[in-house]
Amino acid sequence: MSFAPKDNHEAQVQFALERGVPAVIGVLGTIRLPYPSRAFDMVQCSRCLIPWASNDGMYLMEVDRVLRPGGYWILSGPPINWKTYSRTWKRSKKDLKAEQRKIEELAELLCWEKKYEKGDIAIWRKKVNANSCRRKSGRICESGDADDVWYKRMDACITPFPEVASANEVAGGELKKFPARLFAVPPRVAKGLVPGVTVESYQEDNKLWKKHVAAYKRIIKLLGTTRYRNIMDMNAGLGGFAAAIQSSKLWVMNVVPTVAQNTLGVIYERGLIGSYHDWCEGFSTYPRTCDLIHASGVFSLYQNKCKLEDILLEMDRILWPDGTVIFRDEVDILNRVRKIVGGMRWDTKIMDHEDGPLVTEKILIVTKQYWVGRNGNSTSTDE
Repeated sequence: MSFAPKDNHEAQVQFALERGVPAVIGVLGTIRLPYPSRAFDMVQCSRCLIPWASNDGMYLMEVDRVLRPGGYWILSGPPINWKTYSRTWKRSKKDLKAEQRKIEELAELLCWEKKYEKGDIAIWRKKVNANSCRRKSGRICESGDADDVWYKRMDACITPFPEVASANEVAGGELKKFPARLFAVPPRVAKGLVPGVTVESYQEDNKLWKKHVAAYKRIIKLLGTTRYRNIMDMNAGLGGFAAAIQSSKLWVMNVVPTVAQNTLGVIYERGLIGSYHDWCEGFSTYPRTCDLIHASGVFSLYQNKCKLEDILLEMDRILWPDGTVIFRDEVDILNRVRKIVGGMRWDTKIMDHEDGPLVTEKILIVTKQYWVGRNGNSTSTDE
Protein backbone atom coordinates (compact mmCIF):
# COMPACT_ATOMS: atom_id res chain seq x y z
CA MET A 1 0.00 0.00 0.00
CA SER A 2 1.26 3.46 -0.91
CA PHE A 3 0.74 6.74 0.87
CA ALA A 4 1.72 10.26 -0.05
CA PRO A 5 0.72 13.79 0.90
CA LYS A 6 -0.91 16.20 -1.52
CA ASP A 7 2.20 18.21 -2.42
CA ASN A 8 3.70 20.01 -5.39
CA HIS A 9 3.16 16.85 -7.45
CA GLU A 10 -0.57 17.38 -6.87
CA ALA A 11 -2.88 14.37 -6.64
CA GLN A 12 -0.43 11.44 -6.68
CA VAL A 13 -2.81 9.34 -4.58
CA GLN A 14 -5.76 10.10 -6.84
CA PHE A 15 -3.76 9.06 -9.89
CA ALA A 16 -2.76 5.80 -8.18
CA LEU A 17 -6.35 5.00 -7.22
CA GLU A 18 -7.63 5.74 -10.70
CA ARG A 19 -5.09 3.21 -11.96
CA GLY A 20 -6.46 0.67 -9.48
CA VAL A 21 -3.47 0.83 -7.10
CA PRO A 22 -3.98 0.84 -3.29
CA ALA A 23 -3.10 4.27 -1.88
CA VAL A 24 -4.16 6.79 0.77
CA ILE A 25 -3.35 10.40 1.58
CA GLY A 26 -0.85 10.33 4.43
CA VAL A 27 2.36 11.74 5.80
CA LEU A 28 5.08 10.94 8.32
CA GLY A 29 4.56 13.92 10.61
CA THR A 30 3.82 13.90 14.33
CA ILE A 31 1.07 11.25 14.60
CA ARG A 32 1.71 7.51 14.33
CA LEU A 33 0.77 5.84 11.08
CA PRO A 34 -2.70 4.18 11.16
CA TYR A 35 -1.26 0.66 10.87
CA PRO A 36 -0.49 -2.00 13.49
CA SER A 37 2.97 -3.09 14.54
CA ARG A 38 4.69 -5.76 12.41
CA ALA A 39 2.36 -5.01 9.48
CA PHE A 40 4.61 -4.81 6.43
CA ASP A 41 7.07 -7.31 4.95
CA MET A 42 8.84 -4.48 3.15
CA VAL A 43 8.87 -0.70 3.41
CA GLN A 44 10.38 1.40 0.64
CA CYS A 45 11.02 5.12 0.23
CA SER A 46 11.80 6.41 -3.26
CA ARG A 47 12.86 10.06 -3.19
CA CYS A 48 10.31 10.73 -0.45
CA LEU A 49 12.68 13.34 1.05
CA ILE A 50 11.84 12.46 4.65
CA PRO A 51 14.52 13.77 7.06
CA TRP A 52 15.29 10.34 8.51
CA ALA A 53 18.13 11.62 10.69
CA SER A 54 16.04 14.39 12.30
CA ASN A 55 14.05 14.36 15.56
CA ASP A 56 16.29 11.72 17.15
CA GLY A 57 15.42 9.23 14.41
CA MET A 58 11.69 9.29 15.25
CA TYR A 59 10.53 8.65 11.66
CA LEU A 60 12.79 5.65 11.17
CA MET A 61 11.62 4.29 14.54
CA GLU A 62 8.04 4.50 13.28
CA VAL A 63 9.05 2.55 10.17
CA ASP A 64 10.63 -0.02 12.49
CA ARG A 65 7.35 -0.33 14.43
CA VAL A 66 5.34 -1.26 11.32
CA LEU A 67 8.09 -3.46 9.78
CA ARG A 68 7.92 -7.19 10.46
CA PRO A 69 10.92 -8.92 12.04
CA GLY A 70 12.94 -10.18 9.09
CA GLY A 71 11.43 -7.51 6.84
CA TYR A 72 13.29 -5.15 4.51
CA TRP A 73 13.65 -1.37 4.34
CA ILE A 74 14.67 0.10 0.97
CA LEU A 75 15.88 3.67 0.57
CA SER A 76 16.25 5.13 -2.91
CA GLY A 77 17.27 8.76 -3.35
CA PRO A 78 18.94 11.31 -1.08
CA PRO A 79 21.35 10.84 0.60
CA ILE A 80 22.18 7.52 -1.13
CA ASN A 81 24.76 7.95 -3.90
CA TRP A 82 25.66 11.41 -2.61
CA LYS A 83 29.06 11.22 -4.29
CA THR A 84 27.34 11.33 -7.69
CA TYR A 85 24.44 13.69 -7.01
CA SER A 86 25.62 16.21 -4.42
CA ARG A 87 25.91 18.98 -7.02
CA THR A 88 22.50 18.16 -8.53
CA TRP A 89 20.92 18.27 -5.07
CA LYS A 90 22.77 21.54 -4.35
CA ARG A 91 24.14 20.21 -1.08
CA SER A 92 27.65 19.74 0.17
CA LYS A 93 29.26 16.31 0.13
CA LYS A 94 30.16 16.76 3.79
CA ASP A 95 26.50 17.27 4.84
CA LEU A 96 25.23 14.39 2.72
CA LYS A 97 27.92 12.04 3.98
CA ALA A 98 27.05 12.97 7.59
CA GLU A 99 23.33 12.41 6.88
CA GLN A 100 23.93 8.94 5.48
CA ARG A 101 26.22 8.09 8.38
CA LYS A 102 23.44 9.08 10.81
CA ILE A 103 20.98 6.83 8.96
CA GLU A 104 23.50 3.96 9.17
CA GLU A 105 23.82 4.52 12.93
CA LEU A 106 20.05 4.60 13.42
CA ALA A 107 19.64 1.40 11.39
CA GLU A 108 22.25 -0.29 13.57
CA LEU A 109 20.44 0.95 16.69
CA LEU A 110 17.21 -0.60 15.35
CA CYS A 111 18.97 -3.93 14.68
CA TRP A 112 18.77 -3.60 10.92
CA GLU A 113 21.57 -5.22 8.93
CA LYS A 114 22.67 -3.53 5.75
CA LYS A 115 22.42 -6.07 2.93
CA TYR A 116 23.05 -4.05 -0.22
CA GLU A 117 24.04 -0.67 -1.62
CA LYS A 118 24.60 0.07 -5.26
CA GLY A 119 23.86 3.17 -7.29
CA ASP A 120 20.82 4.95 -5.87
CA ILE A 121 19.55 2.03 -3.75
CA ALA A 122 20.38 0.82 -0.24
CA ILE A 123 18.65 -2.13 1.47
CA TRP A 124 18.54 -3.07 5.16
CA ARG A 125 16.99 -6.13 6.81
CA LYS A 126 15.47 -6.11 10.28
CA LYS A 127 16.65 -8.86 12.64
CA VAL A 128 14.16 -11.65 13.32
CA ASN A 129 14.21 -11.36 17.11
CA ALA A 130 15.87 -9.64 20.07
CA ASN A 131 18.28 -12.57 20.60
CA SER A 132 19.96 -11.78 17.29
CA CYS A 133 20.11 -8.08 18.18
CA ARG A 134 23.00 -6.70 20.23
CA ARG A 135 21.60 -3.24 20.86
CA LYS A 136 23.94 -1.09 22.95
CA SER A 137 21.67 1.91 23.54
CA GLY A 138 18.36 3.47 22.56
CA ARG A 139 15.20 4.23 24.54
CA ILE A 140 12.61 1.45 24.48
CA CYS A 141 8.94 2.46 24.19
CA GLU A 142 7.15 2.16 27.51
CA SER A 143 3.62 1.67 26.11
CA GLY A 144 2.60 -1.96 26.27
CA ASP A 145 0.43 -1.82 23.13
CA ALA A 146 2.33 -0.98 19.94
CA ASP A 147 -0.96 -1.23 17.98
CA ASP A 148 -2.67 1.58 19.94
CA VAL A 149 -1.90 4.35 17.44
CA TRP A 150 -5.05 6.33 16.62
CA TYR A 151 -4.20 10.02 17.23
CA LYS A 152 -1.18 8.96 19.28
CA ARG A 153 1.90 11.11 18.89
CA MET A 154 5.10 9.60 17.53
CA ASP A 155 7.89 9.22 20.03
CA ALA A 156 11.62 8.74 19.57
CA CYS A 157 11.60 5.29 21.13
CA ILE A 158 12.17 1.76 19.85
CA THR A 159 9.27 -0.72 19.75
CA PRO A 160 10.51 -3.88 21.48
CA PHE A 161 10.50 -7.26 19.73
CA PRO A 162 7.90 -9.74 20.98
CA GLU A 163 9.52 -12.39 23.16
CA VAL A 164 10.70 -15.67 21.63
CA ALA A 165 11.48 -19.10 23.03
CA SER A 166 14.50 -19.87 20.83
CA ALA A 167 17.26 -18.04 18.98
CA ASN A 168 15.86 -18.90 15.54
CA GLU A 169 12.20 -18.08 16.21
CA VAL A 170 10.71 -15.11 14.32
CA ALA A 171 9.41 -12.58 16.84
CA GLY A 172 5.65 -12.28 16.59
CA GLY A 173 5.38 -15.56 14.69
CA GLU A 174 6.45 -16.89 11.32
CA LEU A 175 4.07 -16.51 8.38
CA LYS A 176 3.35 -18.90 5.56
CA LYS A 177 3.96 -17.82 1.99
CA PHE A 178 1.08 -16.20 0.15
CA PRO A 179 -1.54 -17.38 -0.82
CA ALA A 180 -1.46 -20.11 1.86
CA ARG A 181 -1.03 -17.27 4.34
CA LEU A 182 -4.52 -15.99 3.47
CA PHE A 183 -6.35 -18.77 5.34
CA ALA A 184 -3.64 -20.08 7.67
CA VAL A 185 -4.20 -19.29 11.35
CA PRO A 186 -2.51 -15.89 11.96
CA PRO A 187 0.06 -15.82 14.80
CA ARG A 188 -1.94 -13.22 16.73
CA VAL A 189 -4.88 -15.64 16.79
CA ALA A 190 -2.77 -18.74 17.48
CA LYS A 191 -1.11 -16.97 20.42
CA GLY A 192 -4.45 -15.78 21.85
CA LEU A 193 -3.58 -12.08 21.45
CA VAL A 194 -7.02 -11.05 20.14
CA PRO A 195 -9.53 -11.21 23.02
CA GLY A 196 -12.44 -13.52 22.27
CA VAL A 197 -10.94 -14.88 19.03
CA THR A 198 -9.85 -18.51 19.03
CA VAL A 199 -8.55 -20.74 16.26
CA GLU A 200 -12.00 -22.30 16.03
CA SER A 201 -13.87 -18.97 15.86
CA TYR A 202 -11.40 -17.69 13.25
CA GLN A 203 -12.05 -20.73 11.06
CA GLU A 204 -15.82 -20.37 11.54
CA ASP A 205 -15.56 -16.71 10.50
CA ASN A 206 -13.85 -17.78 7.27
CA LYS A 207 -16.63 -20.28 6.51
CA LEU A 208 -19.28 -17.64 7.20
CA TRP A 209 -17.72 -15.08 4.85
CA LYS A 210 -17.28 -17.62 2.08
CA LYS A 211 -21.03 -18.19 2.30
CA HIS A 212 -21.79 -14.45 2.40
CA VAL A 213 -19.55 -13.68 -0.59
CA ALA A 214 -21.10 -16.54 -2.59
CA ALA A 215 -24.49 -14.91 -1.96
CA TYR A 216 -23.17 -11.50 -3.01
CA LYS A 217 -21.92 -12.97 -6.29
CA ARG A 218 -25.35 -14.43 -7.00
CA ILE A 219 -26.87 -10.98 -6.49
CA ILE A 220 -24.15 -8.91 -8.21
CA LYS A 221 -23.14 -10.96 -11.23
CA LEU A 222 -20.01 -8.92 -12.05
CA LEU A 223 -18.55 -9.10 -8.52
CA GLY A 224 -15.13 -10.73 -8.76
CA THR A 225 -14.56 -9.46 -12.30
CA THR A 226 -12.64 -6.40 -13.51
CA ARG A 227 -15.83 -4.33 -13.13
CA TYR A 228 -15.03 -3.83 -9.43
CA ARG A 229 -11.33 -3.08 -8.86
CA ASN A 230 -11.12 -0.69 -5.86
CA ILE A 231 -13.16 -2.14 -2.98
CA MET A 232 -13.47 -0.94 0.61
CA ASP A 233 -14.68 -2.96 3.59
CA MET A 234 -15.79 -0.41 6.20
CA ASN A 235 -15.91 -2.87 9.11
CA ALA A 236 -13.40 -5.56 8.19
CA GLY A 237 -13.32 -7.68 11.36
CA LEU A 238 -10.84 -10.51 10.78
CA GLY A 239 -10.64 -9.81 7.04
CA GLY A 240 -13.00 -12.65 6.10
CA PHE A 241 -14.79 -10.69 3.35
CA ALA A 242 -11.52 -9.69 1.64
CA ALA A 243 -10.09 -13.21 1.94
CA ALA A 244 -13.23 -14.81 0.47
CA ILE A 245 -13.37 -12.38 -2.47
CA GLN A 246 -9.59 -12.28 -3.00
CA SER A 247 -8.59 -12.07 -6.65
CA SER A 248 -5.80 -10.58 -8.75
CA LYS A 249 -8.56 -8.58 -10.45
CA LEU A 250 -9.32 -6.50 -7.34
CA TRP A 251 -8.02 -5.24 -4.01
CA VAL A 252 -9.78 -4.49 -0.73
CA MET A 253 -9.02 -1.68 1.70
CA ASN A 254 -9.88 -3.32 5.04
CA VAL A 255 -10.91 -0.61 7.50
CA VAL A 256 -11.00 -1.47 11.20
CA PRO A 257 -13.11 1.16 13.01
CA THR A 258 -11.47 2.59 16.10
CA VAL A 259 -14.65 1.82 18.06
CA ALA A 260 -14.46 -1.88 17.12
CA GLN A 261 -12.17 -4.66 18.32
CA ASN A 262 -8.61 -4.16 17.12
CA THR A 263 -8.12 -6.89 14.51
CA LEU A 264 -5.98 -5.04 11.96
CA GLY A 265 -2.84 -6.95 12.96
CA VAL A 266 -4.61 -10.19 12.03
CA ILE A 267 -5.59 -8.73 8.65
CA TYR A 268 -1.96 -7.88 7.84
CA GLU A 269 -0.77 -11.31 8.99
CA ARG A 270 -3.15 -12.76 6.39
CA GLY A 271 -1.34 -10.80 3.67
CA LEU A 272 -4.12 -8.22 3.28
CA ILE A 273 -3.97 -4.44 3.69
CA GLY A 274 -6.00 -1.96 5.68
CA SER A 275 -6.14 1.00 8.03
CA TYR A 276 -7.64 2.16 11.30
CA HIS A 277 -10.37 4.79 10.97
CA ASP A 278 -13.22 6.47 12.82
CA TRP A 279 -16.23 6.76 10.51
CA CYS A 280 -17.42 9.86 12.35
CA GLU A 281 -14.60 11.52 10.38
CA GLY A 282 -13.72 11.74 6.69
CA PHE A 283 -11.47 9.04 5.22
CA SER A 284 -8.05 10.05 3.81
CA THR A 285 -8.86 9.65 0.15
CA TYR A 286 -10.07 11.64 -2.84
CA PRO A 287 -13.69 11.74 -4.08
CA ARG A 288 -14.83 8.96 -6.41
CA THR A 289 -12.10 6.42 -5.68
CA CYS A 290 -14.01 3.22 -4.81
CA ASP A 291 -16.01 1.03 -7.19
CA LEU A 292 -17.68 -0.93 -4.39
CA ILE A 293 -18.12 -0.44 -0.64
CA HIS A 294 -18.98 -3.24 1.77
CA ALA A 295 -20.64 -2.11 5.01
CA SER A 296 -21.45 -4.97 7.37
CA GLY A 297 -22.71 -3.93 10.79
CA VAL A 298 -21.28 -0.41 10.40
CA PHE A 299 -24.46 1.40 11.39
CA SER A 300 -25.15 -0.89 14.35
CA LEU A 301 -21.60 -0.13 15.49
CA TYR A 302 -22.03 3.65 15.19
CA GLN A 303 -25.51 4.02 16.68
CA ASN A 304 -25.54 6.98 19.10
CA LYS A 305 -21.96 7.91 18.10
CA CYS A 306 -22.61 10.08 15.03
CA LYS A 307 -25.35 10.64 12.46
CA LEU A 308 -26.10 8.00 9.83
CA GLU A 309 -26.44 10.84 7.30
CA ASP A 310 -22.83 11.94 7.85
CA ILE A 311 -21.45 8.44 7.29
CA LEU A 312 -23.62 7.93 4.21
CA LEU A 313 -22.52 11.26 2.71
CA GLU A 314 -18.89 10.26 3.22
CA MET A 315 -19.62 6.97 1.45
CA ASP A 316 -21.23 8.94 -1.38
CA ARG A 317 -18.10 11.10 -1.65
CA ILE A 318 -15.81 8.06 -1.87
CA LEU A 319 -17.95 6.06 -4.30
CA TRP A 320 -17.76 6.30 -8.09
CA PRO A 321 -21.02 7.19 -9.85
CA ASP A 322 -22.60 3.89 -10.86
CA GLY A 323 -20.69 2.27 -7.98
CA THR A 324 -22.28 -0.23 -5.59
CA VAL A 325 -22.68 -0.49 -1.82
CA ILE A 326 -23.50 -3.72 0.00
CA PHE A 327 -25.07 -3.11 3.42
CA ARG A 328 -25.55 -5.98 5.86
CA ASP A 329 -27.31 -5.09 9.10
CA GLU A 330 -30.47 -5.41 11.18
CA VAL A 331 -33.64 -4.75 9.23
CA ASP A 332 -34.70 -1.71 11.32
CA ILE A 333 -31.37 0.00 10.68
CA LEU A 334 -31.43 -0.82 6.97
CA ASN A 335 -34.91 0.66 6.62
CA ARG A 336 -33.55 3.93 8.07
CA VAL A 337 -30.58 3.77 5.71
CA ARG A 338 -32.85 3.06 2.75
CA LYS A 339 -34.96 6.14 3.49
CA ILE A 340 -31.89 8.41 3.65
CA VAL A 341 -30.17 7.08 0.50
CA GLY A 342 -33.39 7.46 -1.44
CA GLY A 343 -33.00 11.20 -0.89
CA MET A 344 -29.41 10.89 -2.15
CA ARG A 345 -30.79 9.41 -5.38
CA TRP A 346 -29.27 5.98 -4.88
CA ASP A 347 -31.18 3.02 -6.32
CA THR A 348 -31.94 0.48 -3.57
CA LYS A 349 -32.91 -3.15 -3.31
CA ILE A 350 -33.37 -4.95 0.01
CA MET A 351 -33.35 -8.72 0.29
CA ASP A 352 -33.42 -11.50 2.84
CA HIS A 353 -30.43 -13.08 4.54
CA GLU A 354 -29.02 -16.15 2.77
CA ASP A 355 -30.57 -18.33 5.50
CA GLY A 356 -34.09 -17.09 4.84
CA PRO A 357 -36.67 -14.40 5.73
CA LEU A 358 -36.83 -15.27 9.44
CA VAL A 359 -33.30 -13.93 10.04
CA THR A 360 -33.51 -10.31 11.22
CA GLU A 361 -30.24 -9.41 9.47
CA LYS A 362 -30.91 -8.31 5.87
CA ILE A 363 -28.89 -7.25 2.82
CA LEU A 364 -29.36 -3.89 1.13
CA ILE A 365 -27.80 -3.36 -2.29
CA VAL A 366 -27.59 0.22 -3.55
CA THR A 367 -26.20 1.85 -6.69
CA LYS A 368 -25.05 5.46 -6.87
CA GLN A 369 -26.70 7.02 -9.90
CA TYR A 370 -25.73 9.69 -12.36
CA TRP A 371 -28.47 12.29 -12.23
CA VAL A 372 -29.35 15.62 -13.80
CA GLY A 373 -29.67 18.81 -11.76
CA ARG A 374 -32.20 21.56 -12.40
CA ASN A 375 -29.76 23.44 -14.64
CA GLY A 376 -29.69 20.45 -16.96
CA ASN A 377 -26.04 19.54 -16.26
CA SER A 378 -25.11 16.03 -15.24
CA THR A 379 -24.00 16.03 -11.63
CA SER A 380 -23.83 13.84 -8.57
CA THR A 381 -24.32 14.25 -4.83
CA ASP A 382 -20.63 14.63 -4.06
CA GLU A 383 -20.04 17.64 -6.30
